[in-house]
Amino acid sequence: MSSFKTFDIAGSGMSAQSVRLNATASNLANADSIGNSPASVYKARHPVFEAVRAGLGLSKDQSGAAVKVQNIVESNAPPSSRYEPGNPLADANGYVYAPNVNVVEEMVDMISASRAYQNNVEVMNTSKEMMLATLRLGQ
Repeated sequence: MSSFKTFDIAGSGMSAQSVRLNATASNLANADSIGNSPASVYKARHPVFEAVRAGLGLSKDQSGAAVKVQNIVESNAPPSSRYEPGNPLADANGYVYAPNVNVVEEMVDMISASRAYQNNVEVMNTSKEMMLATLRLGQ
C-alpha cells in the first residue's frame, strides 16, 4: 500500500465530517422555525456514512479505503406542537408546530464531528512528518 493512500483516507474522513458539520449547522439554524402543520415544519437531517474497503465501491481511480456519505436522511421523530392561537402561522385549532431538533444533541454532534475532523487533520500531519523524516534518513 502506498504511503499516499493515508492522505486519501484521512481526506475522505474530513469530507464526511464536513458534511456532518453542515447538516448539524442546518439543524441548529432551523431549530426555532415553526410551521402550520406537521408536514410543513423542518425535519432534522443526519448523514449516513459508509465505510468503503480497499477496492470495493470506489471508482477505478480510487482504489484505497474511504469513508463515503451514503445518504442524508430526515428524522422520523414527530414535531412538537404548541398552543398559540394568536400566532399568524397557527392552524385552525390554534397550534403551531416546531421542528424535531434537539439542540443539546446537535451541539454534542457538532463537537464530535469537529473532533473527528481534527483527528483526520492530525493523521495527515503525522503522515507528512513521517515521510519527511524518512527522506532525511540519508542525510
